[in-house]
Amino acid sequence: MPDKFVSLTPELYAYVLEHRSERDPVLAELIAETGKLGGLSMMQIAPEQGAFLTLLARITNATSAIEVGTFTGYSAISIARGLAPGGRLLCCEVSEEWTAIARDFWTRAGVDDRIRLEIRPAAETLRALPESETVDLAFIDADKVSYRTYYEEILRRLRPNGLIVLDNVLWGGSVVDETDQKDDTVAIRALNDFVASDPRVECVMVPIADGLLLTRKRAVGEIR
Repeated sequence: MPDKFVSLTPELYAYVLEHRSERDPVLAELIAETGKLGGLSMMQIAPEQGAFLTLLARITNATSAIEVGTFTGYSAISIARGLAPGGRLLCCEVSEEWTAIARDFWTRAGVDDRIRLEIRPAAETLRALPESETVDLAFIDADKVSYRTYYEEILRRLRPNGLIVLDNVLWGGSVVDETDQKDDTVAIRALNDFVASDPRVECVMVPIADGLLLTRKRAVGEIR
């Protein structure tokens, strides 16, 4: 079968960005503000990822969402804007410096009343949550060696048909480079393999930006 993918040139990527609904000057300003952090700005999600998260939140009619790894707040704005009326987003982050920027832009974007921020290790925050299956949508974009921990803690709190979205699952292409045995690469590779065979979920990997792994929690009768 012939290859069914298109390699993005800069011109084609610009075309992709032009063909999304989101046209928000606040998010554009947040990109510029985050750019002042230099190389760290690479931790911010891509604009098309933000638009995708908003759409997922709307499609799932999410009222309860979790984000692990908030950085300067772009993804949080994207998710919060897609929440159903009365919806709330829990953000897990360890940096006061980065989230100071996030808080400012959440206010400017008009979503600060939908967001609860916890500044402490995400595993602690997640383990302190009730274990009832009430979470509709989760986005994981934090330290890679802890992805499996975050995945497990959220999955047990995710409602059937709820979604977990994991970022950076292509890891710049390193996941298929067996000579790369760095801790982060090994962790992402192992997580990808585990989720693909996890009977509790169905999943699909999509090559948006650095790769997103979408997982849907199966209902009890579906579990293989």
